[in-house]
Amino acid sequence: MTEGLGSLFVILIIAALVPMIVGLLQIRVTGVVFLLLGGIIFGPSMLGWIHVDAPIELLSELGLGMLFFIAGLELDFRVLRGPAGRLAAVGWATSLTVALLLSTLFVLTGGVAAGLAMAIALSSTALGTLLPGLRDGGQLQTRFGRLFVGAGAWGEFGPIVAMAVLLTSRSSAAAALTLVMFGILVLMIAVVSKRLLSQSIGGVWLRGHRPSSQTPVRLTLAFIVGMLVLASVMELDVILGAFVAGMILRHYLPKRREKDLERKVEAIGFGFLIPVFFVVSGAQLNLPSILENPFRLIIFTLLLLAARGLPQYFLYSRALPRVRERIRFSLLVATGLPIIVAVTNLEVEAGVMSPSTAAALVGAGMLSVLIFPALGDWIDPVRRAGAEEPVEEDA
Repeated sequence: MTEGLGSLFVILIIAALVPMIVGLLQIRVTGVVFLLLGGIIFGPSMLGWIHVDAPIELLSELGLGMLFFIAGLELDFRVLRGPAGRLAAVGWATSLTVALLLSTLFVLTGGVAAGLAMAIALSSTALGTLLPGLRDGGQLQTRFGRLFVGAGAWGEFGPIVAMAVLLTSRSSAAAALTLVMFGILVLMIAVVSKRLLSQSIGGVWLRGHRPSSQTPVRLTLAFIVGMLVLASVMELDVILGAFVAGMILRHYLPKRREKDLERKVEAIGFGFLIPVFFVVSGAQLNLPSILENPFRLIIFTLLLLAARGLPQYFLYSRALPRVRERIRFSLLVATGLPIIVAVTNLEVEAGVMSPSTAAALVGAGMLSVLIFPALGDWIDPVRRAGAEEPVEEDA
């Protein structure tokens, strides 16, 4: 108990200091990078002040789930419709194809063993990690922001589904059947949620924002954990349950209290659980293996850019005609981390991927979070007027 509380205390101190350091030094780097670095410095690889035991691991899993829940909650279905949505789908499918070719090449040359997992990791986008910064900068309602949210949604949901179908000990047909069953259950839950929130419980929901009861927050947290349990029982990755939970609540929340609930859930997520996930991810990184072969880390970072970013640069030439803006867009779409962490953890536990390969992939995701957004802001620092033009006209 003492060791676990001590580790949690160190994690929370890191989480509290990071935004203060970023704000005081006016560093144009997302705080996620410093959370990861804090985990590395105070984790087993260096100072050893953080010990990842079962309770800390559970909090980290809840943080990962909360990250994807908020991503699903902020997803506007309108960005997935029309030409922009189709363009985002084509963009992710193209990235997956390129990633499969690159990972197959690595497998044939003996570079890695888990080629399929590597391809899924390379096709991902850290939408949940980047959304807060874009939202705080007032960019989500611009043409650029809506296009990125569409591309990022496919960069999260696509790999999640691919993980559920392809990265499993069951046959692909059995995995696909399980996924269909999960989808049917989700639809039933959505229908029940709509009926409940539109009848008597909806009134209780609206009246339950008092400090002493916080009924909507309690129901939301129970719903999130319930979806995590459902996904886990069906042997699907828990992030699928979290992402779908966010999508359901966004669609059926009473509009009068939607923003209130979002603020409270985000306070729990970004104030507590999500920083725990990132710090623990840094603490679990196999730093010695990266230092032994840093060249692999650089290669994987470049592969992220080649598989996920480069195709978007060409596919979005009409939607984003300005070259600088399109370069920044491609760099943001190529930024990946949470999916990479989830994929590598799954494959290492299954004995399919070596810890050194997993560490290099996670390290590449960390580098992408550190370098790509900052590089994009340096290349295209000014937000253009006219960015609010409808997406459909440009896509």
